[in-house]
Amino acid sequence: MIRVTTFKDKTVAVFGLGASGLATVRALGAGGARVAAWDDSEAGRKAAADAGAPLVDLAVADWSEFAALVLAPGVPLTHPEPHWTVAKAKVAGVEVIGDVELFFRERRATSPKAPVVAITGTNGKSTTTALVAHLLSELGNDVQMGGNIGRAVLTLEPPAENRIHVLELSSFQIDLAPTADPTVAVLLNITPDHIDRHGTVAHYAEVKRRLVEGAQETVVIGIDDDWCADIARALEKRSGGPKVRRISVREPVADGVYSLDGTLHERSHHHEQATPIDLGGIATLRGRHNWQNAAAAVAVVEALPLASAHRVGLAGGLASFPGLPHRLELVKRWGPVEFINDSKATNADSTEKALASFAGNIYWILGGKPKAGGITTLEPYFPRIAKAYLIGEATEEFAATLGNAVPFERCGTLDFAVRRAADDALAANQENSVVLLSPACASYDQFRNFEIRGDAFKRFVADLAAERAGT
Repeated sequence: MIRVTTFKDKTVAVFGLGASGLATVRALGAGGARVAAWDDSEAGRKAAADAGAPLVDLAVADWSEFAALVLAPGVPLTHPEPHWTVAKAKVAGVEVIGDVELFFRERRATSPKAPVVAITGTNGKSTTTALVAHLLSELGNDVQMGGNIGRAVLTLEPPAENRIHVLELSSFQIDLAPTADPTVAVLLNITPDHIDRHGTVAHYAEVKRRLVEGAQETVVIGIDDDWCADIARALEKRSGGPKVRRISVREPVADGVYSLDGTLHERSHHHEQATPIDLGGIATLRGRHNWQNAAAAVAVVEALPLASAHRVGLAGGLASFPGLPHRLELVKRWGPVEFINDSKATNADSTEKALASFAGNIYWILGGKPKAGGITTLEPYFPRIAKAYLIGEATEEFAATLGNAVPFERCGTLDFAVRRAADDALAANQENSVVLLSPACASYDQFRNFEIRGDAFKRFVADLAAERAGT
């Protein structure tokens, strides 16, 4: 745990008592602060009280006593309207921050040279964060990974010059971390997202921009969308700002890492720096979107002053990356057929990346609780699909979209879809076939979340394989 000493002997309000909120309460208390914790949920307050959190009803508290309000990242800061605690804080002149801001303040106070990598972007930030942490660990470094992935940031070991923190940061967390100053900041991409929270895509992009503007030494930035390309150009014009290293999967870059064909190339001012790294055959890094993730990870490792960061180690680390669950996760190879769990694909944009990763012979399981726009944007990939298996509430909408372009079957439930897709793919017996769960839908009609849906897929595949092995 990181002891937050920067508010010692001061009173701090903490609102939102989930995992990160409770970690914040403990970290502030351990650092000598007085804490006033609260949550709108009675169940949340009870759980916090059971954990020993000091509860204070912030609705009737004297806000002049508070030095800061630490807000859970899921609580609205500006849109659709500020949470009532935010409104009270502003009236009282109390700053509103988050646990990530506490982390960076503590780092500056106790170990300002401790290396920190902070990664954000609309897509790919979890995989990139995990990949950076994996590469650094494989190269023999003491690595702490957390933030929006895995552990809450204040539950990690404290910053130290011989320890590297690798943090995934959402736009919500960045919005509450006004002085974040990582050693290396990564901005992968920007596409419209969380507009309900940020109001406009321009404001959403501005929040992402703040992280890279605060970088101490290096910014790694994808330039394959207009928002990020504009930010990269603006950063380079700043005198005395961080070094900018571009990444791309669309074009060569002058200074950074790029991949046009699944091979990573690194350049510095138009000169190749090192032997290219071939990503072919790495199942956990297949697809153009993962080439971008890998390019970012390599650029990060090369930006850190690590004597052990040599290309042989990087290539081996990329090859040994286990991937993340529910993101193009290889569940089983059964004859010529791969079974892939991409349950994290809860919208068409995410599923597009999955379909683009396979040349054809796709036995596609999709459906669930549909989102606006459906799957119409995926029509260019329909020729790659051998057959589709529809489940959940989206069945009739998706059947209408597929029409006569793709053979499909209404399966209703995931277990039946797995069985039918396996039957068809194995009977076809064609090389490079894939049974792909990439639903392009939320899971809420049949599963509580995408993780449970993905775990069910893996269980159904294992059960079917065991059943067939016993016959």
